[in-house]
Amino acid sequence: MFYLRAVTSLPPLSLYIHLPWCVRKCPYCDFNSHQAGDSIDEAAYIEALQRDLETELPFVAGRSLQSIFIGGGTPSLFSAAGIAGILDACRQHIAFDDAIEITMEANPGTFEQQKFDGFRQAGVNRLSIGIQSFHADHLRSLGRIHDDREAHRAVEIARQAGFDNINLDLMFALPAQTTGQAFKDVQTACAKQPQHISHYQLTIEPNTYFHKHPPARPDDDAMWEMQQACQAVLTQHGYRQYEVSAWAQPGKRSRHNLNYWQFGDYIGIGAGAHGKLTQEQGITRRWKKRQPADYIKSAAQGDALSGSKRIMEDELVFEFILNALRLREGVPANLFSERTGLSLTQLRERCREIDPALLLIDDQAVRATDLGYRYIDEILQKLL
Repeated sequence: MFYLRAVTSLPPLSLYIHLPWCVRKCPYCDFNSHQAGDSIDEAAYIEALQRDLETELPFVAGRSLQSIFIGGGTPSLFSAAGIAGILDACRQHIAFDDAIEITMEANPGTFEQQKFDGFRQAGVNRLSIGIQSFHADHLRSLGRIHDDREAHRAVEIARQAGFDNINLDLMFALPAQTTGQAFKDVQTACAKQPQHISHYQLTIEPNTYFHKHPPARPDDDAMWEMQQACQAVLTQHGYRQYEVSAWAQPGKRSRHNLNYWQFGDYIGIGAGAHGKLTQEQGITRRWKKRQPADYIKSAAQGDALSGSKRIMEDELVFEFILNALRLREGVPANLFSERTGLSLTQLRERCREIDPALLLIDDQAVRATDLGYRYIDEILQKLL
């Protein structure tokens, strides 16, 4: 059955904008991305995004955005004028917080100085660069369109464009990768002193090329050794882990991603984008049509929505804990009731069979213990 949520305060609101095109689909990628071909009809897609946003406005009346994330695909394939047009359209429809964080993903193979100067002028103030590795052979094995020289150059161009809040994405447990090579990747990244590093293990996802043709990868013991060695380097360089794969300098945690993990609200616009919105009658998830051509056509007709679903009580408890446990420090206990309208007793009841050596739920916090943080997947499996 559905519950009736007693709204006392609304959570922070973010906006996710999906730009689905890339130069070439990577063999490990399971995101909604599509090869761009010779050209992208930026104007048509930007118009679709604006129409899509307009349909979301009745659900967020009077609220303002604390963060925007432009993801893909490869958003940096768009022109600086196109990104400026998207953000200008957003400003016309919804208020921005004074300290809004606006992140854009970028691929090192698409970096041009003038273009990135334009992205910064358009209002993008945080850049997330998909480095993945600084090793040429590993970049080839991942199907990346950039090489090691372009990886280094991308960070230089970003800095020259005025970006002072940069995230570098790095993968480990790559095909034929040694612990020493993974260690060197992280050392190289830290030496560039980005404000944030996302460090995550290559996983083989369904419906990807790697799933059909699995590459030879390090075994579990080697993966654990890599992870420990790399995390030691990150700590030595002043980065602190605040989420499973997220490391930041002090004061530089991603506001946008924190809002996801703390069960905040977000609008999703663009092909295949998902959103989560809180209203008096409950919390609803909404998602858009996946294929870019279908999305553009439907948005022009005022309906890019592919589906929506009210979240039921059992699902709500699981989704909250799924996100909260990703955070190294967990979340304040009162956030559960504030964000779900349910009582902490309901959360404790759902988690009653979890060993307290792995999961802590008291009046102050909901979090995995130090031991439990190593076994998050196992905790969540017991809650399914």
